[in-house]
Amino acid sequence: MAPDKAPAEATAAADRARPAAPVTDTRPVQIFQVSTLYGAATLAASLDAGQFGPREDARRLLLISRNAEIPETALRLETMTGYERIAARFDGTLDWNETIHPYHPAAWAPRPEEAPLWQRVLRTAWDLGSVPVELIVESIQVNPAKALAGTFPESALHVYADGLMSYGPTRNDLAQSLACRIRRVLHLDLVPGLRPLLLSEYGVEPELVPDDAFRAVLAEIAEAAAGDPDITRAAAAGPTALLLGQYLAALSLLTTEEEEELHVRMLRGAVAAGHRSVVFKPHPSAPAGYSQALHEEAERSGVRLTVLDGPLLAETFYERCALRLVVGCFSTALFTAAVYYGVPIARVGTAEVLERLTPFENSNRIPLTVVDHLVADLEVGEEPAVPGPAPDSLTPLVRAVGYCMRHKSHPGMREEATGFLAAHHADPGVAHHFSTERLTQLGLPGGTVAPPQAGAAFRFGRSLVRSRRG
Repeated sequence: MAPDKAPAEATAAADRARPAAPVTDTRPVQIFQVSTLYGAATLAASLDAGQFGPREDARRLLLISRNAEIPETALRLETMTGYERIAARFDGTLDWNETIHPYHPAAWAPRPEEAPLWQRVLRTAWDLGSVPVELIVESIQVNPAKALAGTFPESALHVYADGLMSYGPTRNDLAQSLACRIRRVLHLDLVPGLRPLLLSEYGVEPELVPDDAFRAVLAEIAEAAAGDPDITRAAAAGPTALLLGQYLAALSLLTTEEEEELHVRMLRGAVAAGHRSVVFKPHPSAPAGYSQALHEEAERSGVRLTVLDGPLLAETFYERCALRLVVGCFSTALFTAAVYYGVPIARVGTAEVLERLTPFENSNRIPLTVVDHLVADLEVGEEPAVPGPAPDSLTPLVRAVGYCMRHKSHPGMREEATGFLAAHHADPGVAHHFSTERLTQLGLPGGTVAPPQAGAAFRFGRSLVRSRRG
């Protein structure tokens, strides 16, 4: 954004935004930024558990951000079943997309010199007055959370993580001026016994959102869906298995055709395991007709298939049906089924997505690692199960993968990763988590020995750096 346009665009933003509460309310303000109903449910559980203090002590505003590539075509959070019950916990709602229009939430952030102007704009548009503002955000390393933090540089920050990515390293470096403001990482206990790496390099401590509070919120959302026609129709089919779509094509992890085939493989695996009534829950961003190949396979297999394509969380269906199996690739909803509902889970396609994942520091790597290590492979006949607490083998694997992803951020983990790889890099359940190229680059066990010329060049470069420092 050109500096000479900033005042006019800031004024336009002020005109578009709508006040959320009377300016006469002089309590401190807590702004909770969300982009998914699952994330909003996580925040609701945290509020119910008292992790943000008594409600009367602060004015709570829910800031909705639609981060899809084309926000106008994506499912709006406000239209999802159960949203109203979540929103009732807040004193008002705000729309980030409308506030910064025509910019995209993932792309826009104020320049440092513009931050004071934009803060004045937002304080006026959102009726914040001059009271202290506290920010509760997701994915602090990217916009819109980073943009909010930059606009309110004096505000304390709380980060919440609503999925398996909390167990992986922070994907981008943060300025120390930003990192020092983060008070904690709130996360669900999806893998009991596994400690999140997220923001740990900045000394930020993780804090669990209580299981019972989150389970109660999910039950509340399901209650709101009691009369939903999609739920009624799907439940009437008496399904015993649910397939989870993730829309991996949108992440460039698979082509559309490959993802359709992945869903077909999930169905075949469920059929082979004895299930005759199956529900498919597409990702909310999946295009229309995305389940056509599934319908054709179901017809060939003589299986009753129901597509649950309404504005619903998969967890809503867990509440309504006595499922015996949930199948996915590496969806967080797999672990929600197992941890909060005791439903056996299985995976399909996880290893091949892991194998083609690039670059190595891709933040989907840790979710894939966790699912690959803990969840039964349906296509090779492994028995679906509830994984339970993290086995002793998981933490060292996750930390070694995390070190290889972001070694500069975690230099203190090198010795630990070296020891693990020296003992296990060739093990069948470990080797496919590390590329030889990456291990070679980092000089870790399992890599290839650098040729003498390369080694000499490396030693020369190191000595040159030392001489310059001297």
